[in-house]
Amino acid sequence: MAKFSIKINGKIRQLDVDPATPMLWVLRDHLDMPGTKYGCGIAQCGACTVHLNGTAVRSCQLPISAVGKEAITTIEGLSATGDHPVQKAWLEHDVAQCGYCQSGQMMSAASLLKTNPKPTDEDIDLAMSGNICRCGTYLRIKEAIKSAAKEGTSSSTRK
Repeated sequence: MAKFSIKINGKIRQLDVDPATPMLWVLRDHLDMPGTKYGCGIAQCGACTVHLNGTAVRSCQLPISAVGKEAITTIEGLSATGDHPVQKAWLEHDVAQCGYCQSGQMMSAASLLKTNPKPTDEDIDLAMSGNICRCGTYLRIKEAIKSAAKEGTSSSTRK
């Protein structure tokens, strides 16, 4: 066991865990943050996606020892009130069916829009290619990302 001080959703959390513990299990088992889902365990499905300094990463393969002073954002930290443009677009387009993959999908989409606020269809396909949806809502996901991009653009021009 080792002591870690990590920044999650803007708050510093103190933990005493094995350095090899994946962030997925730190979040779910040690911090009671179940929004990040376990999917495949080998970083291939995207259900466990979180942000590491704003970049989408797979938490099932990210050991706590690799986080250091980097900031982690989970689906719970995307927006406390559910008003992030991606979250609003997901509801508007009725994206979720079973919903299991959706937190990872939204985190990947939010990361994409942070780095590319006006993505093309190709940009969206590339950024989302690592996220699997067994219900097949890919067209709705793409439309939601386009809507979120418009929302983000229009809200940034209002400031």
